[in-house]
Amino acid sequence: MPGTPEPGAPGGIVLLAFDYGARRIGVAVGQTTTGTASPLGTLSAESGPDWQAVMRLLRDWGPQRLLVGLPCNMDDSDTVLTETCRGFAAELERRTGLPVELVDERLTSVAATDELREARRSGALGRRVSRGDVDANAARLILETWLGGRNVTSGSGNR
Repeated sequence: MPGTPEPGAPGGIVLLAFDYGARRIGVAVGQTTTGTASPLGTLSAESGPDWQAVMRLLRDWGPQRLLVGLPCNMDDSDTVLTETCRGFAAELERRTGLPVELVDERLTSVAATDELREARRSGALGRRVSRGDVDANAARLILETWLGGRNVTSGSGNR
């Protein structure tokens, strides 16, 4: 995939971001060296997270930090998925031993949908936009939000 960092890229920190949903979990990869993020795809969540697939992603990409989108309403109140996402983040940290950060994901799905529709209209995307495309691109936006909120050259410190 063009623009996608290589697994285990030297220098900087490799990150995986997850956009948790009731049916699918969007996944993106990025790194602090370049400050870039790319969508990877989606994992099934119909019966809960596919932990084997999550662990394969961790083996393939070797991230040092994981990000999970935290859905909140515009008034900062919890959505129906907020506690489920917190639980997913806690279980992700428990299973992987990696630091997991929650990132405000307000409007990422809306922004991802708008970006993909525009790419389709302009001809940059030559096929219909799927729900999986939206979820993976929402994960990319979560990662970009995290990268944009910190000094990407340092790669250290917590948010």
